[in-house]
Amino acid sequence: MQIGKDTTLRLTLIDDSGEDAEAVVSALRNGGIAVRPLRPLDADELAQALKGAQPMDLVLASRSATGIPLATVLSQVDASGKDIPVIVLADAVNENDLITDLAAGARAVAVRGHHDHLIQVLRREWSDLDARRALRRLEGQLRETERRCDALISSSRDPIAYIHEGMHIRANDAYMEMFGFESFEDVEGLSLLDLVAPQYVNDFKALLKKLSKGEPPPSRYELEARSLEGEQFPATLDFATATYEGEPCVQVVFRRREEFDPELAREVEALRQRDQATGLLNRATFLRELEDAVSQVAAGAGQYALLLVEPDHYQRLIHDIGIDSADDFAAALAARLGEKLDDRAIPARFGERTFAVLLRGDHNDTATLSEKLRAAFASHLFNVGERSVSVTVSMGGVQIGEKIASVAQVLKRATDSLQAASSLGGNRIEVFDPGAVDRAEEERVQSWIKRIREALAGNGFQLHYQPVVSLHGEPGQLYEALLRLEGNGETVAPQAFLGIAEEHGLLDDIDRWVVQRAIEVLAERKRAGHDTRLIVKVSPASFADSRLLQLIAQQLALHDVPGNRLWLETPEAKVFTHLRQAQEFQGGASKLGCQVGLEHFGAGLDSFQLLSHFQPAFLKIDRAFTEDLGKTPELQQKLREIAERAQSLGILTVAEHVQDAATMSFLYTAAVDYVEGNFLATPGPAMNYDFG
Repeated sequence: MQIGKDTTLRLTLIDDSGEDAEAVVSALRNGGIAVRPLRPLDADELAQALKGAQPMDLVLASRSATGIPLATVLSQVDASGKDIPVIVLADAVNENDLITDLAAGARAVAVRGHHDHLIQVLRREWSDLDARRALRRLEGQLRETERRCDALISSSRDPIAYIHEGMHIRANDAYMEMFGFESFEDVEGLSLLDLVAPQYVNDFKALLKKLSKGEPPPSRYELEARSLEGEQFPATLDFATATYEGEPCVQVVFRRREEFDPELAREVEALRQRDQATGLLNRATFLRELEDAVSQVAAGAGQYALLLVEPDHYQRLIHDIGIDSADDFAAALAARLGEKLDDRAIPARFGERTFAVLLRGDHNDTATLSEKLRAAFASHLFNVGERSVSVTVSMGGVQIGEKIASVAQVLKRATDSLQAASSLGGNRIEVFDPGAVDRAEEERVQSWIKRIREALAGNGFQLHYQPVVSLHGEPGQLYEALLRLEGNGETVAPQAFLGIAEEHGLLDDIDRWVVQRAIEVLAERKRAGHDTRLIVKVSPASFADSRLLQLIAQQLALHDVPGNRLWLETPEAKVFTHLRQAQEFQGGASKLGCQVGLEHFGAGLDSFQLLSHFQPAFLKIDRAFTEDLGKTPELQQKLREIAERAQSLGILTVAEHVQDAATMSFLYTAAVDYVEGNFLATPGPAMNYDFG
């Protein structure tokens, strides 16, 4: 898992200096890690935090701290019984201190001031913690699954037993009824050989010896069984490896042969394994094939690759041919896929529009077949109903190797490769090759840079709008303007490209485009008789760039728009690290009548400390406070404190990410001025919210 992208790191900092702690938080955020920090000031606060309902991910403790000494931190974390790694923050590292810290329970040591090293250590410890948490979840799920399986086995009409070293350790009611036992006590510890007809005993004994040596059981075995009363009957045994109460064993399913119709069973099994629309293997069956292939590769017994195939611009194609023809379209794609594969490949329908192919061979074989498939689709005209359409496909593949010999890793690599192929325009192949990863990433980045520049030059960007509603009936309309990138019939959120834009100096260009378009929209709304204000995001890249303020002044005058209708917001953490430039920008914007505010407020260690140096007109409270607000009293109290303190300073407050009625009900009782979130309305290209 990548911290800062999919999750927020809940980090507890132990440091005597608030400024040093804030510097660490800023460094982490600048490094792309989303942090929710906590800084207890004494041992009692630390103890309360460890007991609290909010989970704690990592502790970063200064070795030189005196308010809460390192030894106290380590002992309290250990006494909590929770899996919380402690990382020691040291001014320098020497052998004795390192050995002492690790022996006392610390997981790692990071050097103060070396932010790259600190981020590397945090990411490693988070990854290890996430793996341990995942293992515990899996163990819990396994126990629950075993419990449910045991209940199903008990109620199953199939006679089922568990055998360990040839002896019965478990049998269900159907099994005991078949052989004439009244209770499990009668069969417990009984050898399976006692239920086999004499003429089959020697061969079956040899089979049991093979099983005891760890050899895999046969999938099916035929013999004559013998009941408790000596009645013999033909039976078929199905074997499977299993565990029972943590011990390895063999599951045996007995069936009377006259009750077993092999031909019917094969037909039923074949239907169960296939996708009805395409005739290909379904996802569940294919995953079992993939698991077998991954196991073989891990054991050094073969070479395989996974290839995912998707038609480009699927939504547009479905719109053209009609949703009622979607299954026919999938069948046509599957037929073309099957025509070009040989017996080394196993195709399957993996999703609504995704096909999967398991290939036997090396990387060159995979690349050759992939190109063959790509060309086969691009050169073919598909007849679907009364329509004929041409289709190109994107393909993402991965050569299964020892370093990625798990199903989850293989699927992730293949999915990432497929997304990369699609994002680069489609009709292309991306097969994971460790030697080519850097080249592919650079190509992806350059493709995004080109796309961003084309959007800036040709109005490829759009603004979507989400209403921001006053809780106190303030007149007028307030919306937040949200940037979107349009292309190939898709709408892309800024999270996909802003990081690349920032790394390549394009954020200030994007800021100017957004602000200019926002002022144009405000002018249109004014001419239509609407009293509309817009909240627009501004990045630190524009703080020291006078061009944005010049553009605002020029456009406000050109369109006769009052400055107070334009609200500019920037992240609290960015103002901390660009304070002087932010102050100058705020001064210039205020002269034009614009409101300047902070977003993600409250995410810092002492957010109100910033207000002694920077006086915003409004605060947008960080969404971390509203995500679980209805269930978490601690968050309710802190949000109320932020709102009341801001009110006392004459600063407006906005609570964003309002997703449910419980959160909305609480906010009505707090001192919050405005609310925003999908519970009220989702963002869209039109301003049509009824402010009432």
